[in-house]
Amino acid sequence: MKIPRLTDTTLRDGDHAVSHSYTPEQVRAIVRDLDEAGVPVIEVSHGSGLNGSTIQQGFSSYSEFDLIKIAVETAKNAKIASLFVPGIGTGKELREAAELGISVIRIAVHCTEADVTEQYFRLAKELGLEAVGFLMMSHTQPASVLAKQAKLMESYGADCVYVVDSAGALVQSGVCERVMALKEALSIQVGFHAHNNLGLAIGNTITALEAGADQIDGTLRGLGAGAGNAQTEVLVAVLNKMNIKTGINLAILMDAAEEKVAPLMQSPIVIDRGNLSSGYAGVYNSFLLHVKHAAEKFGVGVSEIMEELGKRQTVAGQEDWILDVAVELAEKKRLKV
Repeated sequence: MKIPRLTDTTLRDGDHAVSHSYTPEQVRAIVRDLDEAGVPVIEVSHGSGLNGSTIQQGFSSYSEFDLIKIAVETAKNAKIASLFVPGIGTGKELREAAELGISVIRIAVHCTEADVTEQYFRLAKELGLEAVGFLMMSHTQPASVLAKQAKLMESYGADCVYVVDSAGALVQSGVCERVMALKEALSIQVGFHAHNNLGLAIGNTITALEAGADQIDGTLRGLGAGAGNAQTEVLVAVLNKMNIKTGINLAILMDAAEEKVAPLMQSPIVIDRGNLSSGYAGVYNSFLLHVKHAAEKFGVGVSEIMEELGKRQTVAGQEDWILDVAVELAEKKRLKV
């Protein structure tokens, strides 16, 4: 098995879990430790990507561009990456991040919408950036569809395309099938991004590597949306046990997770009822907080709302459906009384 390139996304996916409250001092400290440990890529941006600080996605305590600037200035060896979601971010933000010194842009869309990314891949290459495609909610489509979407991204200039398990809904067979399909279809690298709603983030990441994945993601302490991500320090420990030498210093990662990240956690990252419901129903992880609020407001169950959203195959950007579903379920409950 090849040595994968690891991207730590504590300062992007983990941004959801801390309610977008990272401070400049926290970013500097975490980047310093990840860089010293030898992590090759560190992702920094609002959890929903560049320009994500909005009323819909959640406002950031500090400008993400100020935080990106600090990350670039702090890292001595690691590349700094940012996430970009077309429709949330625009070319203006992409250019600004490039001017600040990011090296990698990760362009993320729902896994059937690669055709909207062309202009942004072209722009990224004009700006001299490494461009990575993110096929979000990859569990919702068969491997053959993902391969066609990934081919589009490759034709636009992508250097790598990721299978992204945004809801933590994939089991190992599904990961293997999807990663192998992309490896067969593409001449560029393939990545895998895991969430832990079914408790499979580490196992699925190792399965992805066995299927040929070149790049993988993790977060310190598993800090991320929903049930969190594959734990960076655990991933490195497992790879070490498998005699796959990443060159990353595990001791520094463990200290950073314990001393820098754990104190920031507003609550433990656990597979509770809401997170398990999200993964089981295949609903986007960032929906969970909105679902909990709606469930409380209308007196219905979180798992009930998740189940119905899963049946409707909701995707990012359809958060307004949550209230519709909650109201409908509450009305059905009232009529039964």
